Amino acid sequence: MLDIKKAKRSSQDLKRVNVDIPLWMVELLDQEAKRLGVTRQSIIKVWLAERLEKAS
Repeated sequence: MLDIKKAKRSSQDLKRVNVDIPLWMVELLDQEAKRLGVTRQSIIKVWLAERLEKAS
């Protein structure tokens, strides 16, 4: 479950990346972001961080 209160803001440099995502995924991301009261970008960052943490 996504817990925005536990999300940490890193002081590391940022790198902009472009990712092509199917429309159906964007729509589901937007629905979940709206439900949680966060932006699409925020939910993507948190989910990526969670997945990368599990992988390491």
